[in-house]
Amino acid sequence: MENFILYEEIGRGSRSVVYKGRRKGSIHFVAIICSDKSKRPELTNHVRLAHDIKHENVVSFYEWYETSNHLWLVVEMCTGGSLAALIAQDECLSEDVVREFSIDLIKGLKYIHDSGIVVSDLTPAKILLDGPGTLKYSNFCLAKAEGESLEEFFSLVMAEETGAGDCISPQNIKNRIKGSPVYCAPEVLRGADSSVCSDLWALGCILYEMFTGKPSFVSESMTGLVDLILNEDPPPLRQKEPAFSQPSVEFERLVMGLLQKDPVKRLSWDLLVAQPFWREVFSEAHITMGKGQDDVSLISSLHLAPLASQTAEESQTASADPASPNLSKSFTLDNVIEFRPKSALDIDSKEAIFLLSSRPTPRTSSREMEDNRPAIQESSVMVEEQSDLNTCIKSLLYTDNDLAVTPIMDNPKILKTAPVRFDPKTLCVPAHSAERLSCLNSEDWSQFLQQVCAVLESVDRAGSANATAPRTKLNLLCYLCSVCNHSEMATHLIHSQLFPVLVQQMRHAPNWDIRSKVMRVIGLLASHCTELRDDVPVTEAVAMFTELIRENFRSSKLKQCLIPPLGELLYLIATQEEKKERPGGLWVVPAAAYTVLMRCLREGEDLVVNHMAAKIIENVCSRESQYAQGFITAEVGPALWFLFTHSTVDALRVSAISALCKITRQSAGAFQSVIDKVGLPSILSCLVSGISRVQQHMLTMFAAMLASGAHSHRLVQDRDFVMKIIRSLESPSSVIRAKAFLVLLQVLMHNREMLLLCCNSR
Repeated sequence: MENFILYEEIGRGSRSVVYKGRRKGSIHFVAIICSDKSKRPELTNHVRLAHDIKHENVVSFYEWYETSNHLWLVVEMCTGGSLAALIAQDECLSEDVVREFSIDLIKGLKYIHDSGIVVSDLTPAKILLDGPGTLKYSNFCLAKAEGESLEEFFSLVMAEETGAGDCISPQNIKNRIKGSPVYCAPEVLRGADSSVCSDLWALGCILYEMFTGKPSFVSESMTGLVDLILNEDPPPLRQKEPAFSQPSVEFERLVMGLLQKDPVKRLSWDLLVAQPFWREVFSEAHITMGKGQDDVSLISSLHLAPLASQTAEESQTASADPASPNLSKSFTLDNVIEFRPKSALDIDSKEAIFLLSSRPTPRTSSREMEDNRPAIQESSVMVEEQSDLNTCIKSLLYTDNDLAVTPIMDNPKILKTAPVRFDPKTLCVPAHSAERLSCLNSEDWSQFLQQVCAVLESVDRAGSANATAPRTKLNLLCYLCSVCNHSEMATHLIHSQLFPVLVQQMRHAPNWDIRSKVMRVIGLLASHCTELRDDVPVTEAVAMFTELIRENFRSSKLKQCLIPPLGELLYLIATQEEKKERPGGLWVVPAAAYTVLMRCLREGEDLVVNHMAAKIIENVCSRESQYAQGFITAEVGPALWFLFTHSTVDALRVSAISALCKITRQSAGAFQSVIDKVGLPSILSCLVSGISRVQQHMLTMFAAMLASGAHSHRLVQDRDFVMKIIRSLESPSSVIRAKAFLVLLQVLMHNREMLLLCCNSR
């Protein structure tokens, strides 16, 4: 905006947003309300009734504007929130606080009524507090002048706007002017017009709610609420908090006098201000307080232009007689045209319209300051800015959800495994739980480890002479599987002398039953370990797994035992590398390990093996680690894409596309190789037809490839690609919409001609 500076959002309704604002050249802040044009009748009504009211207990209206899509109101800013919010926070207020607040309410409402206005929809939500705590009436959208028909006024405004008054539904207008039933007087519910008397009923409801913390009438249904208001008395005034005193007789008499169902018996203004509850606070000066000099000074200091409907003579008359506001002209129904907002189409309007891009950004301001830079320097700065923007996009692109991983071991979506059980009666060591083991002192812990290692190694020396030894060893390994699920115990065991013994047992165990249990123990240790010291022989374990996979590559059953623990070890060291100060120099992964895993991705391999290999790539590449680089080959992208497009197992399809997404984070060439092999149209068809997770991963890959700066020329020139991305903006997922915006942003950075296509399509 050219005349106002917009700051942060301070409130929001169903069809409006409230911003903190400041008029240029002034130190006074205002509230700027941005509303849909569908609220034009309500806002016009508010303006015609509120624009001349200047009172300390009414939010001041300054001016309003119209842009192509919105109506903008500039009003006094109240920083204390609403009375409804205050009641919700404090639950109930003491009688002294209720008295203090009520004095403001009485003064403001009396002035409004003396001005010839009926509020009609008086609720705590429409009463605001300024910084010092003064209560102010803020909303006159459903208010009216005494004796007039609000339906008629709404019809005039809507007819002027649409130019077809005969097509306006009377029922639609009636629905729009309905107020909150909780604060609605009985006579209004029976069909009478709202009046000063019905406003006083609503005031009584508000006083009741301030003291008790809840409305005077509460029901789960509209029918029940109406029945209570018409036929029942409100519950007695009580508070849950014992710290507050119960209501005084004067206060209870005041509230119940306002909540009389018969409007004839209800307290009138004369009786209301004479109540002893006020302790003679009110005087004639309080009740007739109008537009004083302080209010005029405030308006002048804000440099706010008067409304077009106010002439200089009218303004002068209003200032000269503050006690008698001249509002009669505002209430006539034949001058609706005078209460139009300022518009860019108004030739006579000298003031500029709101522009939300008023505040200069660092980029625009720096360019304005340095318009005379040499062309070469300007070009280099633009390249630097684009590089910074790409870096920013990369940091935004991969969310925590994108980088989340699930286990490779015992993953039911890959392979359902039977639970491992042990026999505590024949166990060769004490059958302590993991929690009990973690509490052992150092001597008992050392003795326990020696017993375990001795049993695992004794079978090798005994050979076949002892027939029960393999069974004893299997039972011990099953027991170790049960305690390795405990993270603290897994960390202790992987750093103990047991881990090298387990690695040796993979080669020297007498049969594959024992070997498979050894592999399972190693995999569980790696899966649940939280810290890994440099001296743990992980490299030997990875090399042993790699060798066994190569030797038994034709056996899918054995590979299903060998691949998961190898994957957990690779993920463990990739995770630990991020925490170390010397990345890349702690553990060595042989190239053969990557080679055998890539072979497991190939077409014709067992689907479970395919899934395990894809899961390892997905997990390892989720970390910023050098170990992910080993998977970056020319064939990895097409291999994962083949699994995604040809597999009939949904879990495998999702793992494959997720693995491709995460390896694209390491190298955009992985996804580019897929585009080169299968063609962009095939990928876009999968984007359109894919489930939400698939769309999210594919948009991430497109954005990552564009942010890398490589191979982007074809994408930013392809209209079909841009149209498919625009369609993603219709997704119910906010993450998908956000990533689509990041893709479009980069397209427009490289090809601004696509901006017109985007605007025409969306």
